[in-house]
Amino acid sequence: MYDLDVRKHALALVSQGRSLNSVSKETGISRSAIRAWRIRIEPAARTDECSMCTPVPRPPTEIEAYAYLLGLYLGDGCLSRQPNGCYALRIACANAWPGLIDACREAVRRVRPQNRVCLARKQGCVMVTSYSRHWPCLFPQHGPGKKHEREIALEPWQQRLVDAHPWEFIRGLVHSDGCRITNWTTRMVGGERKRYEYPRYFFTNKSEDILRLYADALDAVGVEWTVTRRGKDPFNISVARRDSVALMDEHIGPKH
Repeated sequence: MYDLDVRKHALALVSQGRSLNSVSKETGISRSAIRAWRIRIEPAARTDECSMCTPVPRPPTEIEAYAYLLGLYLGDGCLSRQPNGCYALRIACANAWPGLIDACREAVRRVRPQNRVCLARKQGCVMVTSYSRHWPCLFPQHGPGKKHEREIALEPWQQRLVDAHPWEFIRGLVHSDGCRITNWTTRMVGGERKRYEYPRYFFTNKSEDILRLYADALDAVGVEWTVTRRGKDPFNISVARRDSVALMDEHIGPKH
């Protein structure tokens, strides 16, 4: 009932550490069929190389894609260890922005072309997911507990990549935990109160370290910003000055 390419695709998902149950749900193929194919068909060839695990570690060659993916990971991403020792990278992307889902998926593919990328659909969002033993090599910020409850700092090699492509890093952070909105206020003009609207970027995160990384990247590209408070906590970084908003629009723009 299934051609060879369909079978190889299902087996490739299993070879990445996925459970038979999850592969069955994604592909619509029964677990018993996939189990039988594992015996009769050689799984699709796959390498598990990692440039960071060599005697002389080498950062990812797809620098722009990595800088963007790093921003997404710090905002809405996580790593979880699987029973077989593999790690699942999961990045939550809201259904409201299909362009963001596509951009995230493409970044994961470019950073780890050896591993497949799948979409796990949840209520209101999509988890862009990929399995590899080497995700912790690429995201050493992984650790127990929530990000805002522990120190988050970039490794020197990560900082060099961010310095080389700060806008991609900013774009990843904004696409994860940021937004572009239209604010409004009123002014008296010629004795008459008139409504005045203006665009503004917000970035919200509970981690002071991640807020600092975002602010440092904004400084590097010449964007002026301010900290705004939500209650007692300074969770928000705002970009509202006209020239700075124009720079953000040129390189980031609203989510889509």
